[in-house]
Amino acid sequence: MSLLHKIAFSSLRGMTPRLAEALLARIGDEEHFFSADEQQLSAMAGCRNKLFDTQYRKDILEKAGRELDFIRQNSIKPVYITDKDFPARLADCDDAPVMLYTLGDCNLNASKIISIVGTRHATPYGLDFVMNLVDTLAEKLDNIVIVSGLAYGIDIAAHRAAIHAGVPTIAVLAHGLNTIYPAVHRSTAVEIARQGGMLISDYTSQDPLHKGNFVARNRIVAGLCDCLVVAESAEKGGALITAGIASGYNRDVMALPGRTSDKFSQGCNKLISDNMAALISSGDDLIRLMGWTAREAEGNQQELPLELTPDETKITEYLRNHGEGSLNRMCVDLDIPVYRLTPMLVDMEFKGLVLPYPGGKYRPA
Repeated sequence: MSLLHKIAFSSLRGMTPRLAEALLARIGDEEHFFSADEQQLSAMAGCRNKLFDTQYRKDILEKAGRELDFIRQNSIKPVYITDKDFPARLADCDDAPVMLYTLGDCNLNASKIISIVGTRHATPYGLDFVMNLVDTLAEKLDNIVIVSGLAYGIDIAAHRAAIHAGVPTIAVLAHGLNTIYPAVHRSTAVEIARQGGMLISDYTSQDPLHKGNFVARNRIVAGLCDCLVVAESAEKGGALITAGIASGYNRDVMALPGRTSDKFSQGCNKLISDNMAALISSGDDLIRLMGWTAREAEGNQQELPLELTPDETKITEYLRNHGEGSLNRMCVDLDIPVYRLTPMLVDMEFKGLVLPYPGGKYRPA
């Protein structure tokens, strides 16, 4: 069956795996759907339907021809619902797309797929959790894939954490592969596709970008995975919508708890209190809840302790004794000028010794 007709068939309004199966059982195949006349289709289907309109089918086929040209020119791989590499987890969802457009090379049927979502306004608490979560999963599990939506905040942090940990990550887009939104994440998107990950979408390059697309794509984020983690969320937001979809798909949902006074922990706390999500604070929690077998540690090698400079030792001891320190206060208390202290704190953050917090404050890691 030609790719042209599969693209066109998958683009029919309201097409789902169940509708596709029902239509093809009566009509035969995708090519016949477009070559038969309106009366023949109505007779074979046993009903009249606007999808059978001659002009509508002609327009869809012409659009598919333009998309086929775009696909061939940009090394995009379409994955149809009947293809063996179509994600099996997603295919079981009633509202799954019939076609996915992909860029990159990633196993959509990896043995362990984890989706990570959360607020666009991520805090250092949530960002640190995501980095540690992905690092632990990468260290202790084989054949994992991290899924998210390339949005600001938790999403992009999850993708970057996966790249840093050397595991593939899938970015589910709310638009065609002719663009990247937000544009500031273009370089990360390129890195995802080049380093064993994948950009995927059920939208063609000709579909307009609409705010409703972002809600619709959440079903793919939820449907691809074995479990979904909400790292941070306010009381309302897309992450909670995705968690609800995942729960409806019988996926395991987990959430990072936070202080009741923290705006971007309220959604997670509610998921946990409503028994919609399991409480986790680490990758070990996720592994245990999923019943996955962690990889055995190689040998008994121990990490060498970091060698700290005298100033780094002073800063570390200060933060341990005080629990927290502001940049200005530490300059005075430690007698270190700001032009020296600021780059030192940045270096210590990269070494995992301190955590930055809003308001120019730092805490021990």
